[in-house]
Amino acid sequence: MFKRFFLFVLTNILVLVSVSIVLSVLGVNHYLTAAGINYSALMVFCLVWGFVGSGISLMLSKFMAKRMMGVQIVDDRGQYGELVRKVHLLARAAGIEKMPEVGVYQSPEVNAFATGPSKNNSLVAVSTGLLNQMNAEEVEGVLAHEIAHVANGDMVTMALIQGVVNAFVMFFARIAAFALNQAMAGDRDDDRPVTSGFAYHITVMVCEVLFSFLGMFVVAYFSRVREFRADKGGAQFAGKQKMVAALKRLQQKVDLLDDSQDAIKAMKISSKKGLMSFLSTHPSLEDRIAALERAY
Repeated sequence: MFKRFFLFVLTNILVLVSVSIVLSVLGVNHYLTAAGINYSALMVFCLVWGFVGSGISLMLSKFMAKRMMGVQIVDDRGQYGELVRKVHLLARAAGIEKMPEVGVYQSPEVNAFATGPSKNNSLVAVSTGLLNQMNAEEVEGVLAHEIAHVANGDMVTMALIQGVVNAFVMFFARIAAFALNQAMAGDRDDDRPVTSGFAYHITVMVCEVLFSFLGMFVVAYFSRVREFRADKGGAQFAGKQKMVAALKRLQQKVDLLDDSQDAIKAMKISSKKGLMSFLSTHPSLEDRIAALERAY
């Protein structure tokens, strides 16, 4: 727990320092003037905050995954040699030039993920639970899905989408806060600018929370789209039957989870149907299986 907290704090400090330097160089630290908002400066300010934060997270993604998940990198000469050879075989089939690192982490959950700043600098990691509870063909289907994420550049795509959403959330939150505080100020007698008060900054924070919630729908939508694309790619690299078999095995495992484990399910490779599915990063396994069967 302490390690994760330390890495989280360290990452945020790095983001703050990097953003401060970039904003100073660009000269857009102060987008608020006596006359109101300098919209050009505000947009640059928000773009820097949005993209630097997501960019640093992307660059550190492999390092953070290894440390926070306890991923152990394996090679083709040890216990997991067959796993490494299979990942590299699928990577070559996907046209990836530099082979991904392959890692295993200790967890009873059936899970796998791919991360990294580019398709030629990536990591594919699987849980021991997945290796113990799936047969060779099902494991290959999961690995093909993760390799498809790498080949499609999904990590970069999601970082860019998150950066754009972050920038617009910050931009519109500050405009809305300025307008609200102007309206509430009315005909004041003092000469203090509306943006100098504590109420303005609180309003910005509230607006950011509201707009961030709306932004989650956008990010979740694109994430679900990439999952369908990765399933299709996985079927191309490993074969439709292996991809479908992997999804059906995952479906069996998800159905065994009780309601007390909803928080776990929300973070993993499936989601239930319903209103909250619009905020889910993964489509339901039923929809994923049906989409594969329709495509072939």
